[in-house]
Amino acid sequence: MGTTTIRVDTETHAQLLEMSRQTDSSLIDTVRDATEALRRQQFALEVAGELDELRSDPEAWKAYLGEADSTSVTDGIR
Repeated sequence: MGTTTIRVDTETHAQLLEMSRQTDSSLIDTVRDATEALRRQQFALEVAGELDELRSDPEAWKAYLGEADSTSVTDGIR
């Protein structure tokens, strides 16, 4: 995997270094993990927003729950 250089402010750099030290990880692994955590957080927020929108339509929500009940894999959302 290739690398590149990114510019961050000194405070962010210091925070990343401290997190790297605390987890005994390289700086690149810490940045990679932080990026993945942010990606997952954004995905979760998107899903939560879509579910809120679905819940605001009682008919659509009822249809969603009915479809969820008919599958063998539950999503745990009620």
